Amino acid sequence: MGQVLLLLGWLYFSIHVSVQAEQMSSRNDLHPECLGNVVRLRVGPLLEEVDIIVNDTEIVQLSPRLAAQCGFRFKFDNTGNAILFASLLNCFSHSMDDETFNLFGQLRVSGDHFTAGYTCSYTWASREILCDHTYMEVSVRKTLPDIPFISKQRVGGRKGRNSDPRRRSKAVAPGYRMTKVVFMPSNKIMKTEEVQRRGYAIANTPTRLVLRSPHEEEETYLQTVAGIPMRLLSTSTFFEQKWLVTRIDTVAACPTQGSVAFTSDLITWYMPRQIDPLLSSDSFTMLEVYMGVDGKRLDDKEMAARNYSVSVTEVHIIVKIPVGAIGGYYKSHIQDYQYFSAYTIEPMLEMLWIEEDAHEDTRYKVLFPITTPLVARPPQVHNYTPLEGTPEQQVFMLKLGTFNLDVVLLNITFSTGLLTIAECNARGFNVQEEISEDDSSKTFSVEVPFLDPVVLQEKSLEQGVTSFTLHLIYGMAVLPEYNTFSHPAVVNSVLMNIVPPSITGICDQDNFYIIVNYENQAPLFEIIIGGWLLTSDLAEQYVTEGESRITLTVPFSARETVFESIQPSSVRSRLDVSLLNPFTNSTMKDFSLGCSFPKTLIECLSNGTMTALALKVASAPGLNPRQLTLADRTCGPIYSDDRFAYFQFTINSCGTTNKFIDNGILYENEISLPDELKLKTALGVDEEYHLMVSCYYLANITQNLAFNNRPSNTEPSAEMRSDILVIMKIATDSSYRTFHEVEDYPVVRYMRRPLHIEVEITGSTDPEVKLILDHCWATNDKDRTSKPRWNLIINGCENPEEPYRVMFHQVFADSRVNFPAHMKRFEVQMFSFAKEVDILRDQLTKIFIHCDVFICDSNSPAGGFCREQCVNKENNSKRGQRHVEDTSVPRFHVSSGLILGYVKIWKSKSFVKK
Repeated sequence: MGQVLLLLGWLYFSIHVSVQAEQMSSRNDLHPECLGNVVRLRVGPLLEEVDIIVNDTEIVQLSPRLAAQCGFRFKFDNTGNAILFASLLNCFSHSMDDETFNLFGQLRVSGDHFTAGYTCSYTWASREILCDHTYMEVSVRKTLPDIPFISKQRVGGRKGRNSDPRRRSKAVAPGYRMTKVVFMPSNKIMKTEEVQRRGYAIANTPTRLVLRSPHEEEETYLQTVAGIPMRLLSTSTFFEQKWLVTRIDTVAACPTQGSVAFTSDLITWYMPRQIDPLLSSDSFTMLEVYMGVDGKRLDDKEMAARNYSVSVTEVHIIVKIPVGAIGGYYKSHIQDYQYFSAYTIEPMLEMLWIEEDAHEDTRYKVLFPITTPLVARPPQVHNYTPLEGTPEQQVFMLKLGTFNLDVVLLNITFSTGLLTIAECNARGFNVQEEISEDDSSKTFSVEVPFLDPVVLQEKSLEQGVTSFTLHLIYGMAVLPEYNTFSHPAVVNSVLMNIVPPSITGICDQDNFYIIVNYENQAPLFEIIIGGWLLTSDLAEQYVTEGESRITLTVPFSARETVFESIQPSSVRSRLDVSLLNPFTNSTMKDFSLGCSFPKTLIECLSNGTMTALALKVASAPGLNPRQLTLADRTCGPIYSDDRFAYFQFTINSCGTTNKFIDNGILYENEISLPDELKLKTALGVDEEYHLMVSCYYLANITQNLAFNNRPSNTEPSAEMRSDILVIMKIATDSSYRTFHEVEDYPVVRYMRRPLHIEVEITGSTDPEVKLILDHCWATNDKDRTSKPRWNLIINGCENPEEPYRVMFHQVFADSRVNFPAHMKRFEVQMFSFAKEVDILRDQLTKIFIHCDVFICDSNSPAGGFCREQCVNKENNSKRGQRHVEDTSVPRFHVSSGLILGYVKIWKSKSFVKK
C-alpha cells in the first residue's frame, strides 16, 4: 500500500501576505534546514490562509486541522514572520527508499514566485516519535517474523509473543495489505479509509508504518507518567495476505502544558526519564539527551552562553531556561486597554534509548512552545526637561517606555489635535524610537519646544513666573496583530526669575499636608495656621523641614481647623494658612485648603445602641456643644468640649421614634439646643441647630443615615422579621447544583451561552412564605438605575419584546432545597445583551443582573402576590399597580456580581479536497 495522501509532482504554495510585492522581491532566507526528522523553512510574513496548489491545477487549503493531520505547522515570531515546520514523513513528501526525502515547489508571495523545496537524508531508528505543538507522530520499522503462519509482533509497546530478539526478521512482504487499525484502550476498530476520514493520517511506506494524530483527537487519552500529564495514542495495525495476518503495534506519548512550572525569572520543564507506555521492559539504556530551540540542537557551549541547563535524575529530565534568555522573545498583549508582556520560547528535547531485551532503539523528539503568564507593564513617562534657560531655549524632553520590540508609535494627540509621527517631525518636534543596547526593548523619545502652540502657557505677573503645560496622548499598536492602545500624559514646567514663597496642600483620609516652598530665598516669614502663630511648641507637633520647604501635617480635627459642613459619611474641614512679614506685620500670602474626610459620625450597633458625634460648624460660631441634647431634653452628651459633643443611647430611649419603611425599621432622634438657649444672629433672629440621627435596620444589615429629611409619618401595616435575607446566585450549569463563589467573580460567559440565576430567601423556615419575582433587568453598571437597561422579567413574566426570552425553571425539594417556595430559578441567554454591531468583532461586555422581589404569605389576603410565576398573564398589569399601593407585602432588591459577556465570532473556511 502506498503512502496515504502522497501527492507527487511539483507543488505550489500560495501564501497570502499583507506586505507589498516589491518588498518581497529579493529574499535569501527561504533555504530549508534539515533538522533530523524535521524540516524548518522561514517563509516571511503571511496571513492565516495558506493554499497548496497540486499539479498546477488543484488547490488544497492547508487549514490548521489538515496541517496537523499532514505533519505541518506554521509558527510566527514576534515580528510576524512565519516559520514552517514539516515532518519528513509529511503527506506531500516523496521518497523511494525511506532514506532520502524531497519536496519541491514554489512559494507564491504577493504575486512573486520563489523556488523552494528540500532534499533531506535521514537514518531512522527502529521507532521514531515526534511530539509537535499541534500533532503527535509515531513511525516504526515494518518487520515480520520468519514463520509461515499467523504471527503477532509488537513494535513500540510492551513485549508480546514471538518477539524473541534471536529470531531473524524480514520486511513485510509487498503482498501484505493494510486492512484495519484498532485504537486502544477503547478497542475501536476502523478501516484505513475511516482512519484518514476521522482526521488521523496513516502511511505505509516501503519500510515503515507511520501514524499521525492531531492532539486531543477522540481516540487519544491522558495518562500521568512520573507525575507528568501526557497525551497518548495507542494503535494496532493489521496486515493481511491470503490466510496470513500480522499486526504492528504503535504507541506515542507527548507531554502537555502541565509539565511546565514558572517563577518570575525561570522556566522549568519536566519530562519523564522513563516513559513507561513506550518501554517493553525496565531494562533500557539512555544513549543521548539533547536540547535545542526551534527544532535545532545546541552544543554545550551554546547552552552555557544562553544559561540553559539540562539535568537527568532518576525520575525526570529537567530543562531550565531563564525568562528573557536568547532563543525566545517577549510578546506584547493588550487586555482591557492595558499593556501586558509575556515571554515565549520553543525548546526542543531529543532522546535516544535502546531496550536491551528487544534490541530496538527509539528516538524521541519534542518541540514544545512555552509562554509565560502575562505580566502587566504600565507605560511610564519620564520628564527630562531642564529647568534652566529662557522660553525660547527650552524644550520638553520626554521618554515613554519601556515596550517590547513589537510595539510601534503611530501618532500623538496634542491639545490642538492629532499628528502622525511624520507630521510631528515635519513640524519641528523630534520623535524617535530608541532600541536598548541589548536589542530587547524600546522607548519613544519626544521633544517639543515650549513656544509651540501645542504647549499651554499661563503667566503670573504677581509671582513673576510662567507655567508651560503639555498634554499628550500617545497612540500605539502591537504588531503584527495591529492591536491599538493609548497612554495619556501631562507634563508641566515653570520658568521663573524670582521665586516668592508658595503654599500648596493636599489631604488624605485623616490629615492636611501643607507645603511651604521658599526655593532660593531664606524663610523670612512667620507662619499662621488657623489664626494661631506657629510657635516652637506647635512646630514640634506639626512641622517637618526639608531643603527649601516646610511641611505641616495637621489632623483634620485639630483646634486650628474649622468644620465647614457635615455629611452622612464625611466631614468637610478647612485649614487656613498665612505667611506674615515679621518686619511690616503684613500678610505675604494667604492659603486655604478644604477637604472632605471620610468619617462616620453615626454608629448603629446590632444591640440597638446608637451613637452620634455633633460638631461645632463654622456656620454656628456661637454654639456651645455642651448645651446640646437629644429629643428628650434630659439626655445630654456623655462627653463634650468647646468643639464636640458625643451622645450614646438606645433605640428605645431619649425620645427615639421608629417607623416601618419598605422592609426595614427606621429609628430617629434629633440633636438640638433647648428653646431657651437658641442662638441669635446679627439681626436678632433665632438661629436653630438641628442634627438628625437615623438608623435603618434591614435583614441583619445595619446602615448609617444622618442629616436626611424626615420621612413621612405613615405607619406600617405589617411587621417584618429582621433576619430574612434575599440573595442572588449564579449557577455553573443548568443543574443548579454548584454555584460561583465570591472569589470566582467576575463570572465570564460567552454571549451565546445561557446564564442560570437563582434567587432565594434565607433566614426563614416558614413553609407558607413565598418568593415572587416582580421585575428583573440587566445593566452595564452595578448601579441598578443606570442605562442602558435590558428588561428580562416584567410583572413576573418574561419580557415579550425580548427575542431571547427568559426561561423559568421549576424548583423541587432535594437535599439542598427544603422549601421550594423560597426559591426562584430562571435562565437568560447572554446573547440578549449584545448589540448587533458588537457581533462583528470580539467584545467584552460588563453585565449586572438586578431583581425586585416580594415575600408574601400564602394565607395572606394579598393572595394575588402569591400565585405561581406568571400563571395569569392577563393580570400582569394589575400586579404592577398593586405592589406600589400595598405596602404590607415586603419588597426586596437584590443584584448579582460582575458578569463578563464575551462575544466571539468564529469564521469558517472552506477547502477543496483532491
